[in-house]
Amino acid sequence: MKSPAHRDVHIEALRDAGNVHRADTIAVEEPLEIRLLKNGPLVDSTGDNGGTGRPVSITMRTPGNDSELALGFLHGEGIISAPGDVIDVRPCGPSGNVVRVTLRADLPLELDRLNRNFYTTSSCGVCGKASIEAVTASAGIRRVAGDMVVSEIVLRALPDVLKASQAGFAQTGGMHAVGLFTSEGELVACREDVGRHNAMDKLVGAELMHAALPWHDRGAPSTLAVELAESAGMTLVAFLRSGGCNVYCHPGRVRPVRSPS
Repeated sequence: MKSPAHRDVHIEALRDAGNVHRADTIAVEEPLEIRLLKNGPLVDSTGDNGGTGRPVSITMRTPGNDSELALGFLHGEGIISAPGDVIDVRPCGPSGNVVRVTLRADLPLELDRLNRNFYTTSSCGVCGKASIEAVTASAGIRRVAGDMVVSEIVLRALPDVLKASQAGFAQTGGMHAVGLFTSEGELVACREDVGRHNAMDKLVGAELMHAALPWHDRGAPSTLAVELAESAGMTLVAFLRSGGCNVYCHPGRVRPVRSPS
């Protein structure tokens, strides 16, 4: 049975050795609407509550692990902060592209923040923000704590372990992946999506269900990524290869192979 995350197509493969009409597999990208319920329906802009909840976001994503994506998204927006904030999360309606999240009755909720009903592309998780302040607002107050130290040798091996788990990328060549690892380098969970931030949200949502929130991502950092990691107390490592890696902030959590020269 074909995964809803992939679709078969036919292409013209143009090559120096000769052109070929052949089958190929591509990643699916479809919209997902996230709705909220809290102590009874939150009335949407049309006044139609009907038990379906209030729409708060539409994001383009690869179908699959949609409930995890919704929880991870809400956590990233600061709407939920712990597994106990959520009573229930489930698909809503016949389309398969709507998820309804029910929040606990006494959870404080800033309705003004939800009025913008933002649309998010799969390409970037911050494009829908109204300002840089909106991106950094929650990161600075939710700092990562702990004295865990990870060996550089363990870090160097993570990209290959993550790549080996990327079934979607192996089929399509067009899926980002995020993995959760133990400090010894054991892969706990992996999520894929056409959007890097969606893959992260899916993994965070999955781990919210298990009351854990560490992660590892593949990719090159930007100035904003470094600033956010520094503010949040996160150790940011990139360009992980067999020959080494770059540590951009909070290096005390990485035990290097060699002492600085």
